[in-house]
Amino acid sequence: MSAFKDKVVMVTGGSRGIGRAISVAFAKQGATVVIGYAGNDAAAQEALELVRAVGAQGEVVRFDVADTSACASAVDACVKTHGRLDVLVNNAGISVDGLVMRVKDEDWDKQLDTNLRGAFALIRAASRPMMKQKGGAIINLTSVVGEMGNGGQAAYSASKAGLIGLTKSVARELASRNIRVNAVSPGFIATDMTSYLEGATREKMEGAIPLGRLGSAEDVANAVLFLAGDSAAYITGEVLKVNGGMYM
Repeated sequence: MSAFKDKVVMVTGGSRGIGRAISVAFAKQGATVVIGYAGNDAAAQEALELVRAVGAQGEVVRFDVADTSACASAVDACVKTHGRLDVLVNNAGISVDGLVMRVKDEDWDKQLDTNLRGAFALIRAASRPMMKQKGGAIINLTSVVGEMGNGGQAAYSASKAGLIGLTKSVARELASRNIRVNAVSPGFIATDMTSYLEGATREKMEGAIPLGRLGSAEDVANAVLFLAGDSAAYITGEVLKVNGGMYM
């Protein structure tokens, strides 16, 4: 398959979990994949090896999405190296859980800066080359808790809800330039972040999901792939839920 042959895709948080699955999914479709990551060099190299193992080209770029100048530099370097940027996937994110009365200002700022401002900075930078190309696709990874809320995750939920508003506003702004902007909203996905769930706790969580299981990183990657591709050419400003029916 080569649905994304000659396309250049940047995936932030692309070295592990959902981001890695997204990176590999695009690679299997022939894309050149730029894997953005924050600090785990070993994980980034492993992801790059998986991309190359399926015959695709790729590279890893280390930068902090909370640093807006670093976001701009990463996009500029991508375009300078590869000549274009066709798809941006804003997947990088962090969560610092805590009851609202105990949330520290720095923890609030860190989550908003990484999850929301970082996505904004990358969209701002990527919009320029995409407009010159007269086309592109941007996919933001939000979360089910950004839609329904969750106790102990006020800052995280706020940042993810903000991504939905950002997605819809930018979709309206860039539609005339043939740049589509959508979001994917995962539910509970089996990754390192949920690996601590076991026994009765996991069973209770799965029991609250109509499809009766946690999702896989590949489930999310397939949704991203769809929204980035020609099959979704008339879709923009949408939030695609990948949550097994837990929130409809």
